[in-house]
Amino acid sequence: MRLYETWAQQIVADKPFVLYRKPGQAKVVGLFQQDTTLHQVEHFTESGFILAPFYEGIRFYIPLAHAEKIEEEIAVEAVDFLTFDLDYEAQPAKVNFEDLVSRCIEAIKQGQFSKVVPARKEKVAVEVKNIQALFSKLLMAYPEAFCSVVYHPQIGLWMGATPETLVELTDNKVHTMALAGTQVNHGKDEVHWGEKEKEEQRYVTAFIVEKLKPLTQHIQVSEPFTKRAAKVMHICTSIEAELKEVDLKTVVEALHPTPAVCGMPKEVSRDFLLQQEEYSRKYYAGYLGELNCPTEAGQQNSKLFVNLRCMEIEKEHVNLYIGCGVTEDSDPTSEFVETVNKSTTMKKILF
Repeated sequence: MRLYETWAQQIVADKPFVLYRKPGQAKVVGLFQQDTTLHQVEHFTESGFILAPFYEGIRFYIPLAHAEKIEEEIAVEAVDFLTFDLDYEAQPAKVNFEDLVSRCIEAIKQGQFSKVVPARKEKVAVEVKNIQALFSKLLMAYPEAFCSVVYHPQIGLWMGATPETLVELTDNKVHTMALAGTQVNHGKDEVHWGEKEKEEQRYVTAFIVEKLKPLTQHIQVSEPFTKRAAKVMHICTSIEAELKEVDLKTVVEALHPTPAVCGMPKEVSRDFLLQQEEYSRKYYAGYLGELNCPTEAGQQNSKLFVNLRCMEIEKEHVNLYIGCGVTEDSDPTSEFVETVNKSTTMKKILF
Protein backbone atom coordinates (compact mmCIF):
# COMPACT_ATOMS: atom_id res chain seq x y z
CA MET A 1 0.00 0.00 0.00
CA ARG A 2 1.83 3.07 -1.29
CA LEU A 3 -0.08 5.51 0.92
CA TYR A 4 0.96 3.88 4.20
CA GLU A 5 4.50 3.13 2.94
CA THR A 6 5.04 6.80 2.09
CA TRP A 7 3.54 7.75 5.45
CA ALA A 8 6.02 5.47 7.24
CA GLN A 9 8.92 7.12 5.40
CA GLN A 10 7.57 10.56 6.30
CA ILE A 11 7.42 9.63 9.98
CA VAL A 12 11.05 8.44 9.94
CA ALA A 13 12.11 11.68 8.19
CA ASP A 14 10.10 13.75 10.72
CA LYS A 15 8.40 15.75 7.96
CA PRO A 16 4.88 17.24 8.00
CA PHE A 17 1.98 15.18 6.69
CA VAL A 18 -1.77 14.80 6.78
CA LEU A 19 -4.03 11.86 5.98
CA TYR A 20 -7.77 12.41 5.86
CA ARG A 21 -10.98 10.81 4.73
CA LYS A 22 -14.17 12.70 4.02
CA PRO A 23 -17.49 11.54 5.55
CA GLY A 24 -18.98 8.46 3.91
CA GLN A 25 -16.04 7.87 1.54
CA ALA A 26 -13.56 5.00 1.24
CA LYS A 27 -10.76 7.05 -0.30
CA VAL A 28 -8.02 8.37 1.98
CA VAL A 29 -5.98 11.38 0.85
CA GLY A 30 -2.39 11.83 1.97
CA LEU A 31 -0.33 15.02 1.63
CA PHE A 32 3.37 14.56 2.41
CA GLN A 33 5.32 17.81 2.63
CA GLN A 34 8.77 17.63 1.05
CA ASP A 35 10.51 19.83 3.64
CA THR A 36 9.95 20.96 7.25
CA THR A 37 8.96 24.58 6.58
CA LEU A 38 6.09 25.87 8.71
CA HIS A 39 3.70 27.44 6.19
CA GLN A 40 1.15 29.87 7.64
CA VAL A 41 -2.24 30.82 6.19
CA GLU A 42 -2.68 34.57 5.88
CA HIS A 43 -5.13 35.46 3.11
CA PHE A 44 -7.11 32.19 2.66
CA THR A 45 -6.13 32.21 -1.00
CA GLU A 46 -3.54 29.51 -0.22
CA SER A 47 -4.13 25.94 -1.42
CA GLY A 48 -3.63 22.82 0.69
CA PHE A 49 -4.69 21.34 4.04
CA ILE A 50 -5.19 23.80 6.89
CA LEU A 51 -5.13 23.27 10.66
CA ALA A 52 -6.14 26.34 12.69
CA PRO A 53 -6.32 26.84 16.48
CA PHE A 54 -9.28 27.77 18.64
CA TYR A 55 -7.65 31.12 19.39
CA GLU A 56 -3.98 31.05 20.38
CA GLY A 57 -1.49 29.41 18.04
CA ILE A 58 -0.32 29.20 14.44
CA ARG A 59 -2.77 28.81 11.56
CA PHE A 60 -0.67 26.51 9.40
CA TYR A 61 -1.17 24.47 6.25
CA ILE A 62 0.49 21.84 4.10
CA PRO A 63 0.67 23.38 0.60
CA LEU A 64 -0.34 21.34 -2.41
CA ALA A 65 2.57 22.91 -4.28
CA HIS A 66 5.15 21.55 -1.78
CA ALA A 67 3.70 18.12 -1.07
CA GLU A 68 3.33 14.71 -2.66
CA LYS A 69 -0.35 13.79 -2.91
CA ILE A 70 -1.48 10.16 -2.78
CA GLU A 71 -5.08 8.93 -2.83
CA GLU A 72 -6.05 5.34 -2.12
CA GLU A 73 -9.12 3.41 -1.09
CA ILE A 74 -8.43 1.80 2.25
CA ALA A 75 -10.04 -1.54 3.06
CA VAL A 76 -10.45 -1.29 6.82
CA GLU A 77 -10.66 -4.55 8.75
CA ALA A 78 -13.26 -5.06 11.45
CA VAL A 79 -12.01 -4.31 14.96
CA ASP A 80 -13.41 -5.40 18.31
CA PHE A 81 -13.59 -2.29 20.46
CA LEU A 82 -13.40 -2.46 24.22
CA THR A 83 -16.45 -1.63 26.30
CA PHE A 84 -15.73 0.99 28.93
CA ASP A 85 -17.07 1.20 32.45
CA LEU A 86 -17.57 4.96 32.49
CA ASP A 87 -16.40 6.70 35.66
CA TYR A 88 -18.89 9.45 36.40
CA GLU A 89 -17.32 10.07 39.81
CA ALA A 90 -13.77 10.78 38.60
CA GLN A 91 -11.84 13.04 40.96
CA PRO A 92 -10.59 15.73 40.75
CA ALA A 93 -11.89 16.15 37.19
CA LYS A 94 -15.52 16.03 38.32
CA VAL A 95 -15.11 18.63 41.04
CA ASN A 96 -13.06 20.98 38.88
CA PHE A 97 -15.34 20.80 35.87
CA GLU A 98 -18.54 21.17 37.89
CA ASP A 99 -17.00 24.25 39.48
CA LEU A 100 -16.23 25.66 36.02
CA VAL A 101 -19.80 24.97 34.85
CA SER A 102 -21.16 26.66 37.98
CA ARG A 103 -19.10 29.76 37.18
CA CYS A 104 -20.47 29.67 33.64
CA ILE A 105 -24.06 29.53 34.89
CA GLU A 106 -23.47 32.41 37.28
CA ALA A 107 -21.99 34.52 34.46
CA ILE A 108 -25.05 33.78 32.32
CA LYS A 109 -27.36 34.85 35.15
CA GLN A 110 -25.36 38.07 35.44
CA GLY A 111 -26.06 38.74 31.76
CA GLN A 112 -22.50 38.36 30.45
CA PHE A 113 -23.63 35.96 27.70
CA SER A 114 -26.56 33.67 26.88
CA LYS A 115 -24.61 30.46 26.24
CA VAL A 116 -21.05 29.26 26.73
CA VAL A 117 -19.18 26.00 25.97
CA PRO A 118 -16.59 25.12 28.62
CA ALA A 119 -14.23 22.23 27.96
CA ARG A 120 -11.78 20.16 29.95
CA LYS A 121 -8.50 18.49 29.10
CA GLU A 122 -8.02 14.86 30.08
CA LYS A 123 -4.56 13.30 30.09
CA VAL A 124 -4.62 9.59 29.24
CA ALA A 125 -1.53 7.60 30.16
CA VAL A 126 -1.03 5.57 26.98
CA GLU A 127 1.95 5.36 24.63
CA VAL A 128 0.92 5.21 20.98
CA LYS A 129 3.46 2.88 19.34
CA ASN A 130 1.68 2.30 16.02
CA ILE A 131 0.08 5.48 14.68
CA GLN A 132 -0.98 3.76 11.45
CA ALA A 133 -2.93 1.07 13.28
CA LEU A 134 -4.57 3.73 15.42
CA PHE A 135 -5.67 5.68 12.35
CA SER A 136 -7.07 2.51 10.77
CA LYS A 137 -9.18 1.93 13.89
CA LEU A 138 -10.41 5.52 13.66
CA LEU A 139 -11.51 4.99 10.05
CA MET A 140 -13.33 1.82 11.08
CA ALA A 141 -15.06 3.39 14.04
CA TYR A 142 -16.31 6.58 12.35
CA PRO A 143 -17.33 6.00 8.71
CA GLU A 144 -19.59 9.09 8.63
CA ALA A 145 -17.11 11.52 10.22
CA PHE A 146 -14.25 13.55 8.79
CA CYS A 147 -11.27 11.51 9.98
CA SER A 148 -7.76 12.92 9.98
CA VAL A 149 -4.25 12.66 11.36
CA VAL A 150 -2.01 15.70 10.88
CA TYR A 151 1.55 16.37 11.99
CA HIS A 152 4.15 19.09 11.90
CA PRO A 153 7.30 18.91 14.05
CA GLN A 154 6.62 22.47 15.31
CA ILE A 155 2.89 21.86 15.92
CA GLY A 156 2.58 18.28 17.13
CA LEU A 157 0.46 15.27 16.22
CA TRP A 158 -3.34 15.52 16.14
CA MET A 159 -5.91 12.88 15.25
CA GLY A 160 -9.68 13.07 15.26
CA ALA A 161 -13.09 12.23 13.85
CA THR A 162 -15.40 15.23 13.65
CA PRO A 163 -19.06 15.31 12.57
CA GLU A 164 -19.31 19.10 12.22
CA THR A 165 -18.78 21.18 9.09
CA LEU A 166 -17.62 24.74 9.74
CA VAL A 167 -18.03 25.89 6.15
CA GLU A 168 -17.93 24.53 2.61
CA LEU A 169 -17.42 26.97 -0.24
CA THR A 170 -17.63 26.15 -3.94
CA ASP A 171 -17.69 29.14 -6.27
CA ASN A 172 -20.03 31.52 -4.39
CA LYS A 173 -22.15 28.86 -2.68
CA VAL A 174 -21.74 28.38 1.07
CA HIS A 175 -22.86 25.38 3.11
CA THR A 176 -22.58 25.05 6.86
CA MET A 177 -24.42 23.46 9.77
CA ALA A 178 -25.62 24.26 13.26
CA LEU A 179 -24.79 21.34 15.54
CA ALA A 180 -25.63 21.26 19.25
CA GLY A 181 -27.28 19.19 21.96
CA THR A 182 -25.89 15.77 22.88
CA GLN A 183 -27.34 12.37 23.74
CA VAL A 184 -25.83 8.91 23.97
CA ASN A 185 -26.72 6.94 20.84
CA HIS A 186 -28.75 3.88 21.89
CA GLY A 187 -29.68 2.99 18.31
CA LYS A 188 -33.34 3.95 18.66
CA ASP A 189 -35.25 5.23 15.63
CA GLU A 190 -37.09 7.91 17.60
CA VAL A 191 -35.09 10.41 19.63
CA HIS A 192 -36.54 12.71 22.26
CA TRP A 193 -34.79 16.05 22.75
CA GLY A 194 -35.35 18.12 25.88
CA GLU A 195 -35.90 21.86 25.90
CA LYS A 196 -32.33 22.52 27.06
CA GLU A 197 -30.90 20.78 23.98
CA LYS A 198 -33.41 22.44 21.65
CA GLU A 199 -32.61 25.87 23.07
CA GLU A 200 -28.88 25.25 22.73
CA GLN A 201 -29.34 24.30 19.07
CA ARG A 202 -31.51 27.37 18.36
CA TYR A 203 -28.69 29.58 19.71
CA VAL A 204 -26.21 28.07 17.28
CA THR A 205 -28.56 28.35 14.30
CA ALA A 206 -29.44 31.98 15.07
CA PHE A 207 -25.76 32.89 15.44
CA ILE A 208 -24.79 31.42 12.07
CA VAL A 209 -27.70 33.03 10.22
CA GLU A 210 -26.94 36.41 11.84
CA LYS A 211 -23.26 36.22 10.85
CA LEU A 212 -24.01 35.14 7.27
CA LYS A 213 -26.76 37.64 6.52
CA PRO A 214 -24.49 40.63 5.74
CA LEU A 215 -22.30 38.46 3.50
CA THR A 216 -24.86 36.41 1.61
CA GLN A 217 -28.21 36.24 -0.09
CA HIS A 218 -30.92 33.57 -0.41
CA ILE A 219 -30.19 31.87 2.93
CA GLN A 220 -31.94 28.50 3.30
CA VAL A 221 -32.31 26.87 6.72
CA SER A 222 -33.51 23.29 7.11
CA GLU A 223 -35.70 21.92 9.87
CA PRO A 224 -33.71 20.49 12.80
CA PHE A 225 -32.87 16.79 12.51
CA THR A 226 -30.92 14.22 14.52
CA LYS A 227 -27.34 13.63 13.37
CA ARG A 228 -25.72 10.46 14.67
CA ALA A 229 -22.00 10.46 15.41
CA ALA A 230 -20.98 7.02 16.66
CA LYS A 231 -21.69 6.88 20.42
CA VAL A 232 -23.43 10.25 20.57
CA MET A 233 -26.13 12.16 18.70
CA HIS A 234 -26.72 15.86 18.09
CA ILE A 235 -29.46 18.14 16.79
CA CYS A 236 -28.42 19.52 13.42
CA THR A 237 -29.66 22.22 11.04
CA SER A 238 -28.31 22.54 7.50
CA ILE A 239 -27.72 26.10 6.24
CA GLU A 240 -27.00 27.13 2.64
CA ALA A 241 -26.52 30.55 1.04
CA GLU A 242 -24.94 32.45 -1.85
CA LEU A 243 -22.11 34.89 -1.17
CA LYS A 244 -22.47 38.46 -2.41
CA GLU A 245 -18.67 38.53 -2.80
CA VAL A 246 -16.39 35.49 -2.65
CA ASP A 247 -14.16 36.05 0.40
CA LEU A 248 -13.45 32.87 2.35
CA LYS A 249 -11.41 34.62 5.05
CA THR A 250 -14.32 36.91 5.95
CA VAL A 251 -16.74 33.98 6.12
CA VAL A 252 -14.44 31.86 8.30
CA GLU A 253 -13.66 34.71 10.68
CA ALA A 254 -17.38 35.50 10.97
CA LEU A 255 -18.29 31.91 11.90
CA HIS A 256 -15.30 30.76 13.94
CA PRO A 257 -15.57 29.91 16.73
CA THR A 258 -19.23 28.94 16.52
CA PRO A 259 -21.51 28.81 19.59
CA ALA A 260 -21.20 25.03 19.40
CA VAL A 261 -17.63 25.32 20.72
CA CYS A 262 -17.56 28.82 22.22
CA GLY A 263 -20.79 30.68 23.09
CA MET A 264 -22.91 33.76 22.41
CA PRO A 265 -21.97 36.57 22.07
CA LYS A 266 -18.80 35.14 20.54
CA GLU A 267 -16.15 37.57 21.76
CA VAL A 268 -17.39 37.83 25.35
CA SER A 269 -17.84 34.09 25.82
CA ARG A 270 -14.49 33.36 24.17
CA ASP A 271 -12.65 35.76 26.49
CA PHE A 272 -14.42 34.21 29.49
CA LEU A 273 -13.25 30.73 28.48
CA LEU A 274 -9.68 31.89 27.89
CA GLN A 275 -9.62 33.24 31.45
CA GLN A 276 -11.55 30.51 33.24
CA GLU A 277 -10.49 27.20 31.66
CA GLU A 278 -6.88 27.57 32.90
CA TYR A 279 -5.31 25.66 30.00
CA SER A 280 -4.82 26.21 26.26
CA ARG A 281 -7.20 24.46 23.87
CA LYS A 282 -4.55 24.66 21.16
CA TYR A 283 -6.16 23.09 18.06
CA TYR A 284 -9.17 21.62 19.84
CA ALA A 285 -12.29 23.51 18.71
CA GLY A 286 -10.27 25.08 15.91
CA TYR A 287 -10.86 23.94 12.34
CA LEU A 288 -9.19 21.86 9.65
CA GLY A 289 -9.69 20.63 6.12
CA GLU A 290 -9.18 21.33 2.44
CA LEU A 291 -8.40 24.93 1.50
CA ASN A 292 -8.90 25.96 -2.14
CA CYS A 293 -8.37 22.48 -3.51
CA PRO A 294 -9.41 21.59 -7.07
CA THR A 295 -12.39 19.30 -7.59
CA GLU A 296 -12.79 16.71 -10.36
CA ALA A 297 -15.00 19.24 -12.14
CA GLY A 298 -12.18 21.79 -12.10
CA GLN A 299 -13.73 24.05 -9.45
CA GLN A 300 -11.99 25.45 -6.37
CA ASN A 301 -13.48 23.93 -3.23
CA SER A 302 -12.83 24.58 0.45
CA LYS A 303 -14.36 22.32 3.06
CA LEU A 304 -13.44 23.04 6.66
CA PHE A 305 -14.52 21.07 9.72
CA VAL A 306 -14.65 22.02 13.39
CA ASN A 307 -11.92 20.08 15.22
CA LEU A 308 -14.11 18.14 17.64
CA ARG A 309 -13.61 14.59 18.98
CA CYS A 310 -9.87 14.94 18.69
CA MET A 311 -6.73 13.91 20.51
CA GLU A 312 -3.26 15.39 20.80
CA ILE A 313 -0.74 12.54 20.78
CA GLU A 314 2.46 13.04 22.77
CA LYS A 315 5.30 10.64 23.57
CA GLU A 316 3.97 8.95 26.70
CA HIS A 317 0.38 10.16 26.88
CA VAL A 318 -2.57 11.45 24.89
CA ASN A 319 -4.51 14.62 25.61
CA LEU A 320 -8.28 14.53 25.09
CA TYR A 321 -10.37 17.70 24.95
CA ILE A 322 -14.07 17.47 25.76
CA GLY A 323 -16.65 20.26 26.02
CA CYS A 324 -20.38 20.80 26.55
CA GLY A 325 -22.86 23.60 25.98
CA VAL A 326 -24.03 25.47 29.07
CA THR A 327 -27.14 27.62 29.41
CA GLU A 328 -28.87 29.12 32.45
CA ASP A 329 -30.80 25.88 33.04
CA SER A 330 -27.75 23.60 32.91
CA ASP A 331 -26.89 21.22 35.74
CA PRO A 332 -23.13 20.96 36.53
CA THR A 333 -23.27 17.23 37.28
CA SER A 334 -25.17 16.45 34.07
CA GLU A 335 -22.68 18.47 32.05
CA PHE A 336 -19.76 16.50 33.50
CA VAL A 337 -21.57 13.26 32.65
CA GLU A 338 -21.92 14.53 29.07
CA THR A 339 -18.16 15.07 28.80
CA VAL A 340 -17.52 11.55 30.10
CA ASN A 341 -19.84 10.12 27.44
CA LYS A 342 -18.11 12.15 24.73
CA SER A 343 -14.65 11.01 25.89
CA THR A 344 -15.39 7.44 24.79
CA THR A 345 -15.27 8.60 21.17
CA MET A 346 -11.49 8.72 21.27
CA LYS A 347 -10.83 6.31 24.15
CA LYS A 348 -12.35 3.37 22.35
CA ILE A 349 -9.71 3.51 19.61
CA LEU A 350 -6.81 4.00 22.06
CA PHE A 351 -7.17 0.64 23.79
